Amino acid sequence: MKQVELGEAMKEGMRRLASGVSVVACLDDDRQPCAMTATSITSVSDSPASLLVCINQQTLMYKTLKAEKPRSFSVNLLAAQHEEVSNRCASGDQGASRMSVGDWNLDGVAPVLEDGLASFICQVDQWVDYGTHGIVIAQIETVLVNEESDIDPLLYLNGSYGHFSTK
Repeated sequence: MKQVELGEAMKEGMRRLASGVSVVACLDDDRQPCAMTATSITSVSDSPASLLVCINQQTLMYKTLKAEKPRSFSVNLLAAQHEEVSNRCASGDQGASRMSVGDWNLDGVAPVLEDGLASFICQVDQWVDYGTHGIVIAQIETVLVNEESDIDPLLYLNGSYGHFSTK
């Protein structure tokens, strides 16, 4: 095994952990959408229903969600066919142009990817800044599950996409 600086070693090690790919999305005060691709999402508890999201402090999402008033946001689980959605929400302009790919519904309290595997509508409950990221613990308000599609999640491993189907 090679030995490198601890932060780089941590990143290199974590590249070996397969993760589901999601898009976190919200609307700002002017109802303009904001979105980012995320793999650092996990369930916290089913009572109260909650999840955890890690958000880089340099992103528009961080600034929008950390605004003074509470804000709803969505966590949209991507299916294998959403690789282009993931790429679009991970690069370039961090605002509304990220919604140019995918079947997004912008009419609710937060954007929802209509053909995603599932979408969680959440409200920020607790926020902890740690290192380069904000750790958000969110209470889940609504869960939308797409029962019309096979469970075929988009996965991320070592810088590449893959998928695993339960057909």
